[in-house]
Amino acid sequence: MEGTTQESHLHGLSVLITGASRGIGAATARLFSKSGAKLGIAGRKGAALSEVAEETGARVFFCDVSDYSQVNEAVDGMCAAFGRVDVLINNAAILEPIGPVYQLNPDQWKRQIEVNLNGIFFGLRAALPVMLSQGSGTIINIGSGRAHVPGENRAGYCASKAGAYMLTKVAQLECGDTVRIMSLSPGVVATEMQSKVKASGLSSGVGENAVGQVSPEFVAEALSWMCSSSADQFRGEEISLRDPVVRALLSDRP
Repeated sequence: MEGTTQESHLHGLSVLITGASRGIGAATARLFSKSGAKLGIAGRKGAALSEVAEETGARVFFCDVSDYSQVNEAVDGMCAAFGRVDVLINNAAILEPIGPVYQLNPDQWKRQIEVNLNGIFFGLRAALPVMLSQGSGTIINIGSGRAHVPGENRAGYCASKAGAYMLTKVAQLECGDTVRIMSLSPGVVATEMQSKVKASGLSSGVGENAVGQVSPEFVAEALSWMCSSSADQFRGEEISLRDPVVRALLSDRP
């Protein structure tokens, strides 16, 4: 699958991606733009986000996902520009604080929960009324294996991702067949966040220095597949790119 440049099922869809200035978010913006999506990207104000917008032609929404009013404004902006929101990818997340629970800075902990967990809720809260009203939509939350397996020195990251995983399941339960809500656990991805993990020098257990890192582009193609009916069997679930069954499904794509 890797190397695909266009995904025809995305053509004409109104797609909003948070945390799109780099890594998975930026790679997804590039792929979806090439595939003809009507694209909006959201993130903190900065040159990186503006560069992705210039490259992809996306509408930019300067947005701190920990602030509901800003997330809601981004969703409203997509509706104003394109008349609807077909896809929301909740990608924004932060890694810090790193360290043992008994040494963590409470303010940094609060900030991490606000971004990684509240940010997911705010995206759901803003987009779901629109999608339920229009009768369809897809929301994908970027998850982590750390939602299921604890890692030393990553208490906030593990806790926030575990909360987001359960939020995904509850939201799908409440929305029935109208909206598709899923989570993607990408595994070890070659991004700036992964570089920070290694640079911290603090172990969080197996996996983060493992061989078999995937590229952000591969994750973007997985996200594209999740926007199609081919992934309907995973509604309300977290798809792991480490899962051989999922890898086989992805590799069988044309």
